[in-house]
Amino acid sequence: MLSIDEIGPPPRIVNFDVHDVRYICSVPGRYGLSQQKHDPHGRIAVFACRLRSISTQMAVMTGPVAGRPGDRVVAHFDQFGIVRGLVARQLPSGFVLKLQLDDIERNKLGAKISWHKKHSLGVLPDRRAHKRIIPREPRTLITLGDGKQVPCFVIDISQSGVAVSADLWPAIGTPMAVGKLVGRVVRYLDVGFALQFMQVQELDKLEVLMGPPVRQ
Repeated sequence: MLSIDEIGPPPRIVNFDVHDVRYICSVPGRYGLSQQKHDPHGRIAVFACRLRSISTQMAVMTGPVAGRPGDRVVAHFDQFGIVRGLVARQLPSGFVLKLQLDDIERNKLGAKISWHKKHSLGVLPDRRAHKRIIPREPRTLITLGDGKQVPCFVIDISQSGVAVSADLWPAIGTPMAVGKLVGRVVRYLDVGFALQFMQVQELDKLEVLMGPPVRQ
């Protein structure tokens, strides 16, 4: 369903209790839902997401479309490759995925999780030193010209624009607001589209301005 190749050779299979392996993280990725409608090109829609935690049994993901319990999901993360499963339950910011793996696949995934737990505890880089920012809370709302609001996932954001993933395929040039940031669609991405802001924004206010509008 998701045409993404796994990268690199799988880690060596090791013997350990796979049920004890769990990793809390913030890993970008992409996913597709079997029950989701197709995009304008006839392909199953693929959305950006962030992996919040993963074990050999379950994964918690943040994304723009949660799916319904029982929906099939295929996701790809650079660190863990392709994972498949069923939506176990929805969360306010995403969903819990019950992984469907055989014993060999579960052991391989457990080895990857164990490796990343041991090797990913270094100091994180200063996010604000980079041109594009990965927001701490990526979910917000798009507001269209007619007032309709659509949930979206912010892939990254800069002072001049934002890349988002949503259950929406607007035409190039469409005006809209992401949170309180107003711009126009300037290009399409594999998992969404990009907006250019009407004016350059202050760097230290980006994450506040991209948040969902406060209901009156």
